[in-house]
Amino acid sequence: MKEHTKASIASSILIVLLVALDQWTKYAITVHMKLHQSIEVIKNFFYITYVQNTGAGFSIFEDYGKVFFAVLTLIALIAIMYYFYHTKDRKVQFCLTIIFAGAIGNFIDRMTLGYVVDFFSFYFFGWGFPVFNIADICISVGFILLVIVSIIDEVKKEKTWKNKR
Repeated sequence: MKEHTKASIASSILIVLLVALDQWTKYAITVHMKLHQSIEVIKNFFYITYVQNTGAGFSIFEDYGKVFFAVLTLIALIAIMYYFYHTKDRKVQFCLTIIFAGAIGNFIDRMTLGYVVDFFSFYFFGWGFPVFNIADICISVGFILLVIVSIIDEVKKEKTWKNKR
């Protein structure tokens, strides 16, 4: 089996698992909680709070509408797939897979509900962090890892180039 095919199969399985986890947690929240209900998990730090986000990450661009986010997400998904299939770097493919899964998870909400279900709520020193979900975690972690992988690769290239001089 070709290496790219193996990577595609592994990525597909990971995407299905992450999207399933995201959708299951959102379903559980909507079934067991009322909108804006909050359950304290760790006092003054971590709460499960059910909110409906009509905007992008962290509720930005709330008034842009469903079509805007659908088009934006589809463009992002196509770009991610293009990049995935045009790189041989497994670390980059892994990062893109996680980002893709998160984008799909929130895309499903937007298309079926018209909003994204968010529920993780944190407070740091009295300041509230925007409420988020599993899909948001996938997108954020995937992006952060992609930046780290890119920086490490650039440092390695720089060292290799300096050693050749």
